[in-house]
Amino acid sequence: MIAVPAFTEAVRAAPGAAMIIDLSEVPSIDSAAIGALVHAHVHCQKAGRRLALVGLNHRARAVLKITSVDILFTTYPTLAEAEQALG
Repeated sequence: MIAVPAFTEAVRAAPGAAMIIDLSEVPSIDSAAIGALVHAHVHCQKAGRRLALVGLNHRARAVLKITSVDILFTTYPTLAEAEQALG
């Protein structure tokens, strides 16, 4: 488990034109995690970077949909598919 401040700092420090956040080991998402993901989205948008989420399980996907933030994120089933798409 990673704390939100550490996640936010990692997002800010990550280099590159694209960011892929692998959630395949995340069993569920709470409001703090949603806030952190939205912050990552905003940060990437402002920096002109692409952002993708990978490995969302049905619970995490449902929480993003219920909170209506799912439309902010491009998602892929696997890291390899995201890497290929964001190349």
